[in-house]
Amino acid sequence: MHTIAVFAALAGAASAKLGFNYGSTFTTGAAKMQADFEAEFTTAANLKGTSGWTSARLYTMIQAGTASDPISAIPAAIKTKTSLLLGLWASAGDAAFANELAALSAAIQQYGSAFAGLVDGISIGSEDLYRNSPQGIAAGSTVGIDPPVLLKYIQQVRDAIKGTALDGALLGHVDTWTAWDNSSSGGAVVDALDWVGMDAYPYFQNTMANAIGQSKPLFEAALGATQAAAKGKPVWVTETGYPVSGKVSGQAVASVENAQTFWKTVGCPMFANTNVWWYTLQDAAPDTPNPSFGIVGSSLTTTPLFDLSCAAANDEPPATNPDPTTSTTKKAANPEPTTSSADDSAPATTTETSEPEPTPRHYPCI
Repeated sequence: MHTIAVFAALAGAASAKLGFNYGSTFTTGAAKMQADFEAEFTTAANLKGTSGWTSARLYTMIQAGTASDPISAIPAAIKTKTSLLLGLWASAGDAAFANELAALSAAIQQYGSAFAGLVDGISIGSEDLYRNSPQGIAAGSTVGIDPPVLLKYIQQVRDAIKGTALDGALLGHVDTWTAWDNSSSGGAVVDALDWVGMDAYPYFQNTMANAIGQSKPLFEAALGATQAAAKGKPVWVTETGYPVSGKVSGQAVASVENAQTFWKTVGCPMFANTNVWWYTLQDAAPDTPNPSFGIVGSSLTTTPLFDLSCAAANDEPPATNPDPTTSTTKKAANPEPTTSSADDSAPATTTETSEPEPTPRHYPCI
């Protein structure tokens, strides 16, 4: 059985966890199967110019198209030796969350230590606080949840894994840096967590100067605000990235060139010492969303759209230090399943969306 000490070692591991975010369906709504996850995980681990990208963040425990069967990403991870940041979708109501818990329990029973040994942590929810915030509502986000409900779900997960192979797993919650910076929402949740997951996208901070040259200071300001709110808990970067194509957002221009700049100036400096799950390996599968963040195109390939090497990465020119609190825009809300956990539908807002969130959005379907 795993112990708290074993899992806690992950938080201070010398080698940071690096991976991508993976939805449970394609852009058409078709369910990903084990072979699909295996192909994605294998591609990520062998991307030219990189090494160590062997972790996968999931948004749901449920296999798309089922009520509560464990997601097929788990056997795929076991086969490819990919570690997992598990996720339980938390914004679809108590009945749907009960199905998430059922899938988690079934996975523990079915896969045992082979599964538990790959778990980096468990996230209860994804951007739920943001979606219920004034900022999220203004951005057209779907329903989220308030701190009391989230705290209830966190305790339910602790109870569900107690005495199992996942006993002592590190529990966290993923939300936007703006949600963590809000003491009335994020502050109420931090105490119940082992780690804090931050989503930050300078591209979407379009109410302030956010040209590519401002991306690094914008990201650093967001990370600093999250760390200040985390009360000493480890902060994991659970989503960040830059679009390779799509609409202009404020002063931010989506392009392969700018995506490479963001990778090298924001990503490379933290890859050695921070747990990071990049957004994303592939989102044009098969349709290309607007904006599109995938570092590979519509076909899985180990040759990325831009150079991923970090050896020669340099800091971008100095920029004025932005005040992150003036930004009110963010990526829609992450990919989330529809009300029925059985169908992990695509994240939402609209085709031209602000941030992954439930249908009708192009981002990785949960």
